[in-house]
Amino acid sequence: MVAPVIVFLVVVLSAWTAMHAYAVWRLARTAPFAGKVPPGALVVVAAALWASYPLARALRRSWLDAASPVFESVGAMWMGVLLLIVVWMLAADAAVLLAPPLRRRASVVRAFALGGAVLFSLIGVVQGARQPALTEYEVRLPDLPPELDGLVVVQLSDLHLGTLTSERWFARVAARVNQLQPDLLLVVGDVLDGDAARAAPFLPALRTLSARLGVFGVLGNHEFYTGRPASERFFAAAGVTLLSDRWVVPAPGLTLAGVDDLTARRQFGRPAPPPAELLAGAPAGATVLLSHTPWGAREAAAAGVGLMLSGHTHDGQIWPFGLLVRLAYPLVAGRYAVGDASVVVCRGTGTWGPRMRLWRRGEIVAITLRSAAPPGPSQRTSTAAPSTAFQGSARPPRFCARNSSTRP
Repeated sequence: MVAPVIVFLVVVLSAWTAMHAYAVWRLARTAPFAGKVPPGALVVVAAALWASYPLARALRRSWLDAASPVFESVGAMWMGVLLLIVVWMLAADAAVLLAPPLRRRASVVRAFALGGAVLFSLIGVVQGARQPALTEYEVRLPDLPPELDGLVVVQLSDLHLGTLTSERWFARVAARVNQLQPDLLLVVGDVLDGDAARAAPFLPALRTLSARLGVFGVLGNHEFYTGRPASERFFAAAGVTLLSDRWVVPAPGLTLAGVDDLTARRQFGRPAPPPAELLAGAPAGATVLLSHTPWGAREAAAAGVGLMLSGHTHDGQIWPFGLLVRLAYPLVAGRYAVGDASVVVCRGTGTWGPRMRLWRRGEIVAITLRSAAPPGPSQRTSTAAPSTAFQGSARPPRFCARNSSTRP
């Protein structure tokens, strides 16, 4: 179980080191650094920035814990800036290589690339600080009872609450979610970011989140990194019902299932139950599956899942990193049709690492569920006594009937 984690860390640190080496090599030959800043000074600064994020994590477990947020903030922001410097410098190198006339002005081309990296970094910071957009979908589930037609589900993902997240920012997110008055609120993993204790200040705002049929969630990979026991206690304190490889029936005719994160399970060598096994014994009706990592959609559809909700990918978060993300996660962001199921991958309500986004900001997803045959007036006014799990009939939809849209 330890070997995959070690391999992952070696790969990440190797890439991190290579990016710094390339950046130092190119910046030493680019204005305003060339001839003005000794290469040795660039190496020292790069080494300090290289160590900032790992050092922050190490300091959390020492008597210098109070200093770790500073190193973490610097390291996280540098992560995004470095990525953009490397991308722009690689583009400049490609331009110089492919266009011989530019070789005589290579330093100017690279200076322009550095300016582009700085500009994109500033845009990314602005986008990362903005409130998430509201994205709306309408999903038809043939097995959904007519009396549940119009049920509104709100999906949150990848909040990454901790040192790098503003309490004020999240309080506004929580207030906006409550304004939507969802029937179900589903949190599909990565609520935490490294330390449950650092997320404690967010608990009051989390406890304000409410939905008529309940607030449910699943563990993401960062909950595993935080530690499962601490993460489970945090979910309980936040008032989120954890669906850990199990299903519940929030309303007659609707099954809600959740699976522990597939990425972390692969890293730690813990196989996940097949969807058919996970749903064994579930009653007839429509099924919604929460899975932080958007893998296994075809198996879920074959097992009768009508709607699968995921996150994890952040849609790459910072362009052009999304191009690499697609190699591991073909379902990277948005709505997909897989077999007879719909899959909605949230691009993340918050951010991981740098508080930066290029180009699309985070999102809150609102999904209106539709049955195969919407009920007529006589069905909506039925006087049958409601069950204890579902009080009353579904409200009419509060959103425009459209397949997909994003509000500014």
